[in-house]
Amino acid sequence: MFNASDTAVVGNFSSSEAMAAVGSNAPVINMIVTFFTGLSVGSNVMLSHFIGKNEEEKVNDALHTSFSVALISGFIMLALGQVIAVPILKLLNTPSHILPMAQMYLRIYFLGMPFLMAYDFGSAVLRSIGDTRRPLYYLIISGSLNVALNLFFVIVLHRNADGVAYATTISNGVSAFMILRALMREKGMLHLDLSRLSLKWKYVRRILWIGAPAGLQGMIFSISNVVIQAAINLFGSDCVAGNSAALNLEYICYFTVYAFCQALMTFISQNYAAGLYDRCRRTTGIAFVSAIGFTAIISVCFYLLRYPLLSFFTHDPDVLKFAVIRMLFIALLEPMTALYEVPGASLRGIGHSLMPTLITLMGSCILRIIYMHIMMHRFTSFYQVVMIYPISWAITGASMIILYFRVTKKAYKKA
Repeated sequence: MFNASDTAVVGNFSSSEAMAAVGSNAPVINMIVTFFTGLSVGSNVMLSHFIGKNEEEKVNDALHTSFSVALISGFIMLALGQVIAVPILKLLNTPSHILPMAQMYLRIYFLGMPFLMAYDFGSAVLRSIGDTRRPLYYLIISGSLNVALNLFFVIVLHRNADGVAYATTISNGVSAFMILRALMREKGMLHLDLSRLSLKWKYVRRILWIGAPAGLQGMIFSISNVVIQAAINLFGSDCVAGNSAALNLEYICYFTVYAFCQALMTFISQNYAAGLYDRCRRTTGIAFVSAIGFTAIISVCFYLLRYPLLSFFTHDPDVLKFAVIRMLFIALLEPMTALYEVPGASLRGIGHSLMPTLITLMGSCILRIIYMHIMMHRFTSFYQVVMIYPISWAITGASMIILYFRVTKKAYKKA
């Protein structure tokens, strides 16, 4: 919702160029951020495993190591973002008339990376004990603040893309503050003491062993999306803006699948550590059906209400034309992402993180890049660009399901 509100405010109260500048950054931000936020998956699985075995002292030590990793990663991202902003946007064929606004938005966004990393790892800690409510409450508060600040910067101060970037950075700081305060007030194994922050390498290795492949998988998707964004940019700023508007609704559909996967990893990790393998199988099946079912409901509703929903972002008919095309071929078919995300999350819960990443690399990155390389100079319509998404989802999903049955058959029997 953060990026959606950024896009909606500049689209309605600034210009379609500012909207395109914000939207053109989405694949770039995801490419870099998802690798580091994927590390929080490693933290979640590790903490859930210790909790399943009732090893409270290890939980607290791992918690402090996790936050150290988060803060270090956040400051690395802050510095990296300032360096790569202009070169990577030029590499993506970003239209020259929106390039200054796009690079300003990207640089300001990365100023808030330490806040974003602190929130992600904090929410991973709370998820490890099944607490998803408090992270949600904190995001509701900071998300509401983000909308208010967006309106203030754009309408009152007459800013464009840079204004909504400042709003997002400030809001991320608020959410990070709230989750840190909550953990510092916790008693027992989840109590965070900033003076105890340290890097214990045995925990860092476990975070990286599970989290790095998970982050790499997210980064892989974003790399392929960056390549696709370069093709989208060739159709002009109206296409970039329309693609951006539809992408915000698409993200909501995808994160419905992602939410079930996050819950599934916690369940699987705790129950696997406790030796309850039948529960692991049942939980995977429940998550699979739930992710597909709930996402399908949301996707269909979004498509049926596409024009009222897209009107929050733009009223330009040329922009709307491209947005509707993306919604038809991607947002409406978003439940297909559960075919690979749910089995992959289940495998990560038992500590198998590398193979799901390799399958995703082949099916959803290399396949897309090859397609774009062959077709880049042959594209005559936006339809040809977006068709690669459902094709790659189907291939990746079939491969991941086969891997899931092969690995779990051996893992549960051996355990």
